[in-house]
Amino acid sequence: MVNKLDQVQRWRGFCVAPSASLRLVLVALTLLFVTACASAPNTDLNAYTFVAHDPYQNMNRQVFAFNESFDKAVLVPVVSGYEKVTPDIVETGVSNFFSNLSDLNNFVNHSLQLKPIKASKDIARLALNSTVGLLGLIDVASSLGLHQEPEDFGQTLGHWGVSSGPYLVLPFVGPSNFRDAGAQLTYSLNDPTKAYNPVAGDIPAIALEVIDLRHQLGDYGSFMSGDPYEFMREAYIQRRQYLVNDGMVDFDDDFDDF
Repeated sequence: MVNKLDQVQRWRGFCVAPSASLRLVLVALTLLFVTACASAPNTDLNAYTFVAHDPYQNMNRQVFAFNESFDKAVLVPVVSGYEKVTPDIVETGVSNFFSNLSDLNNFVNHSLQLKPIKASKDIARLALNSTVGLLGLIDVASSLGLHQEPEDFGQTLGHWGVSSGPYLVLPFVGPSNFRDAGAQLTYSLNDPTKAYNPVAGDIPAIALEVIDLRHQLGDYGSFMSGDPYEFMREAYIQRRQYLVNDGMVDFDDDFDDF
């Protein structure tokens, strides 16, 4: 189930808005959310007994509940319709296409972390899949042993010692933290892959990517046990630590299969 968490990271990435106006809206919403969190910390001592970095648990739970409701009411029906009318080979091609685009982001962050071997592999994947793989519709690189290693700006900041800060659940986005939320906003304003996209194509592209990512997540709720909020929080925090430290952090037994 590690792949499910990697897909959650790509799911969070749909908030990398391609148009300036949408970027500004996302920046404003996130700043309002963070400001509200800073002014209304959770004073319930029980909130600190499970995870020390979840001081805004009351608000996080409310956002978590909202996200779950939105997912069930809107995304699940849309994705269900998408799966019924779209052949499997087309679904795979769409997933490969967006995955191929993300390799440029992986290259940038591996380079910023001074990891030339991984950066070279990102470029090799991008070159192979964009040419032989028909613009990324076919994942030729993985079949040759060049498997993707997702890397984002939050991981880059963590690599250079920036603390993750308190745990956050963002509207429509899901699990995050102060460092990763700020990193996502920073990258969204400077993403080179979005600079030349015509505005007219933004909305359909975002919609298709969101549908594809939610399709890949599948019925992730069936893998949870106990309190869904706490399960997702612990899985997310441990997975992020694992990614930032390049696999040097061990999972608890409960998350070995996640």
